Amino acid sequence: MSAAAAYEALLAHAKETTLLASTAALLAWDQEVCMPKGAGDIRAEQLALLARLQHQRATDPRVGEWLAAAEADPYVQQDGDRAANVRGLRRDYDRATKLPAQLVAELAATESKAQQVWAEARSASNFHQFRPWLDRIVVLQQQKADCLKQPGQSRWDALADLYEPGMCAADLRALFAPLRERLVELRQRLTRGKAPDDAFSRIEIDEQKQEAFVRAVVTAMGFDFRRGRIDRSTHPFCTGTGGDVRLTTRFHKDNVLDALGSTMHEGGHGLYEQGLEPQHFGTPLGEAVSLGVHESQSRLWENHVGRSEGFWQWCWPIAEQHLGSACAQHSAASVHRAANVVAPGLIRVEADEATYDLHVMVRFELEQDLISGELGVAGVPERWNGLYREYLGLQVPDDRSGCLQDVHWSCGLFGYFPTYTLGNLYAAQIAAAAEKALGGLEALFARGNFATLREWLRRNVHRHGRRHTPAELCKLVTGAPLSSTAFLTHLERKLLPIYGLA
Repeated sequence: MSAAAAYEALLAHAKETTLLASTAALLAWDQEVCMPKGAGDIRAEQLALLARLQHQRATDPRVGEWLAAAEADPYVQQDGDRAANVRGLRRDYDRATKLPAQLVAELAATESKAQQVWAEARSASNFHQFRPWLDRIVVLQQQKADCLKQPGQSRWDALADLYEPGMCAADLRALFAPLRERLVELRQRLTRGKAPDDAFSRIEIDEQKQEAFVRAVVTAMGFDFRRGRIDRSTHPFCTGTGGDVRLTTRFHKDNVLDALGSTMHEGGHGLYEQGLEPQHFGTPLGEAVSLGVHESQSRLWENHVGRSEGFWQWCWPIAEQHLGSACAQHSAASVHRAANVVAPGLIRVEADEATYDLHVMVRFELEQDLISGELGVAGVPERWNGLYREYLGLQVPDDRSGCLQDVHWSCGLFGYFPTYTLGNLYAAQIAAAAEKALGGLEALFARGNFATLREWLRRNVHRHGRRHTPAELCKLVTGAPLSSTAFLTHLERKLLPIYGLA
């Protein structure tokens, strides 16, 4: 087989494997959104079978032969698109061939069942109910890490590299330590100012009205409902790619700002998926570069757009139209301030910008110790509660608002949480770069012009797929390596005036 034929065979195989993976993703979406409770066991078997089939395709010896032929061809290596696809597929193949098929299938089946038990345990606020499943998941993740890790690499680092290539605990600690210090200092400084009135967040509003409101906003952002949809789930998420992107959100009767933030957040993820170039579907060039960069897109839309003054100037008439009398006695300016209240809370997904990353750091510490074996699963609630006292100064009253609040560990997503903070940092640098390139973003938002920013992101972030590493993409888009500087500057410039301190 010629090198050119090997490359084409490689891409055809990869695209079919992606179709299989997208089928599994759709079943996982259904499990969270509308699957009947009695279908849990068969769904676990379905997902385990699909995981085995994906793994068989991903480890097919022909893939190794096709890769070797493509890598030896000078034409492939000199062509930017082909070289990027081969690099990405080589990384995927080398990683997949380290994992036994039986382990992959057992992980899929266990995680499917564990998610259902987690949802029940969370509802009952009973960690003991979920503990046996978390015990098993930790053991399986340790086995997975042992298969993947390089010499000298920790188990946690091996798992984290799946989500953010190149990420390791040592680098994160160096990034997180000064960030934590500055965030605590900022929170303490804000206590000397006048906190905004957040009464709007506590008004009871019919959920159907809330849903119409947030749908209008995500439509204005540019989410294409011909290629996607919004539904409800216990924990908001985005899945799918290209022509079928599924968003979920959630509603509380008395917190419409939470629904708005969650929907804009997942909408940002959806815009990234819809912004990937369709001709590259099924290849590394048609996939997001990392979860940290993916998170940057959701955090940018949720925080840099959705919590901006210009956004609320545009959004307030939309809110009045859909929310009606709930908007009486309030204004665009007052709700903008309410959306930026800084108040440490127990729930990560409801956290403000200035305390959110402290929640991530709690999980970062915990899961490193779980995966290394230094912490047993039985000790999770006590350690969780202790870190919340230390990092956020809060007492955790129950498991539901404590160690059972996140779905991630039931899904086997160890090494994932730090990508949220990386997303905040990437988002701030990317937003600063967009402001420099486009100018006057607040004025654009005030006019309801979100297309200018969206298209800039598509040109500068989305279209590259996995052409670059996350670090390379950050440098390309922002002109600098990742740091916390832009993020902290963004927080101080916005929050200090709102609190009357600037």
